[in-house]
Amino acid sequence: MARNSSQSGESTFTVIVAAVANLGIAAAKAVAGVVSGSSAMLSEAAHSVADTVTEVMLLTALRRSEKPADEDHPLGYAGERYVWALLAAVATFVGGAVFSVYDGIHTLVYGEEVGDPLVSYIVLGVAFVLESFSLRTAVRQVKGEARRKSAPFGRYLRHTPDTTVKAVVMEDSAALAGLLLAAGGLLGVEITGDSVWDGVASILIGALLVYVAWVLGRSNAELLIGRPVPRRVREEIREELLTVPHIIAVLDLTTLIQGPEEVLVAAKIDFRDVSSAEQIEWACEEAEQQLRERFPAVRRVYLDPTPARRRP
Repeated sequence: MARNSSQSGESTFTVIVAAVANLGIAAAKAVAGVVSGSSAMLSEAAHSVADTVTEVMLLTALRRSEKPADEDHPLGYAGERYVWALLAAVATFVGGAVFSVYDGIHTLVYGEEVGDPLVSYIVLGVAFVLESFSLRTAVRQVKGEARRKSAPFGRYLRHTPDTTVKAVVMEDSAALAGLLLAAGGLLGVEITGDSVWDGVASILIGALLVYVAWVLGRSNAELLIGRPVPRRVREEIREELLTVPHIIAVLDLTTLIQGPEEVLVAAKIDFRDVSSAEQIEWACEEAEQQLRERFPAVRRVYLDPTPARRRP
């Protein structure tokens, strides 16, 4: 429980850092976009606004998912984290991607009056520093969690059930890429005098946000539908159950990730035929205790005594 609280605290801090950074950046980008007349800068402003809304939703997810189980929700509220994170992915798509693509197409079709880009360059530079700090905070947390799980950074980031931190890492990475695209669009307009470069940069920013929204949406949808722990961990759980006296076979094993540090285990177990009811009860309690000690994320264990089907 202490580890779960610590991880939740780290996630909350990471999201708050990202939210504060994005709120200030959004305002600065909007002003720079109006002054310079750059559609790419306005797209970046929409990008930061979408990220800020996303972080608010992620904070809501963290807070609501920590509510204890009650009579109406006996398995707890951990799943709310993925509901709100999924809505955050939709906000990224609607608030950032759609506006960016629309603004870029509008610039390509109708052109734009480009003003002094100096303010935009200054804002992009400051935003790059702030986004880098936010990304470093998120990456540091993911590296620490990956180290505890003895998993490579890239693999852990792809499969982690802590989608709030995953969202911050992906959004901040996309933000840095978007800043480079916006700077490239401004530079292209300065060199050629053609606003098409700014429109193309805006569309590319929108495409980048579509990708981020799709990846985050898919990750949260998988967890909402029901995702098991990795195959290697399932095999380790099976092996651990077989070390308990009186258990001779694990006929069926089901695992379900309910939250970043919350896993449910259900299994059909074949016990020794000569085991008494008292011994079976003891074995079930021992199995649960061993699983909790070896796998701290395991919160609920349900074992069903089931005789194996034997051929005559």
